[in-house]
Amino acid sequence: MLNNIGLPGLLLIAVVVLVLFGRGKISSLMGEVGKGITSFKKGVADGTKELDDESKDEDETARNVTPTDEKDKV
Repeated sequence: MLNNIGLPGLLLIAVVVLVLFGRGKISSLMGEVGKGITSFKKGVADGTKELDDESKDEDETARNVTPTDEKDKV
């Protein structure tokens, strides 16, 4: 269905949206969308960093464990 929409159809849709919502409302909506995308990217980066930190902590903990000798177990 969307394959049949050409450039004239997209322009008509854009004009209708502009008339219905007005230029100021569309501008503020796009600003909110931009803030949302920025926030999402920041959240993904923080989550990735947190996972990397946890895996590094587990690796360090595994390396710091000293094996016990059988002689020490009395």
